[in-house]
Amino acid sequence: MAYVDGFVVPLAKDKLQVYKEKARLCGEVWKSHGALSYVECVADDVPYGELTSFPRAVQVKPDEIVIFAWITYESRQQRDAINAKVMEDPRMKALFNEMPIDGKRMIFGGFEMLFSL
Repeated sequence: MAYVDGFVVPLAKDKLQVYKEKARLCGEVWKSHGALSYVECVADDVPYGELTSFPRAVQVKPDEIVIFAWITYESRQQRDAINAKVMEDPRMKALFNEMPIDGKRMIFGGFEMLFSL
């Protein structure tokens, strides 16, 4: 069963185009090292909840939007090997420094896939 890394991150609205360009390059790096897919989504219908919500989770500010992204791999073992290669890839060192996000408010984690239809 596949393995998934998931991310939720706040992004300044006026940085969306820059983020899109940098994220596309990140996706190319991940895929070049063996990731099955790399998906980036921008929030469209994510209300600010009373207790929990995507905007609350990343403490989104009025001038920000929420990005929801995921990367899929064949397995946890493959994910660990691919991520090690990605972290050593010289293209990523520059990209990490250029990403227009507040990484301190990013939520991320690895997930075993329960099922897929």
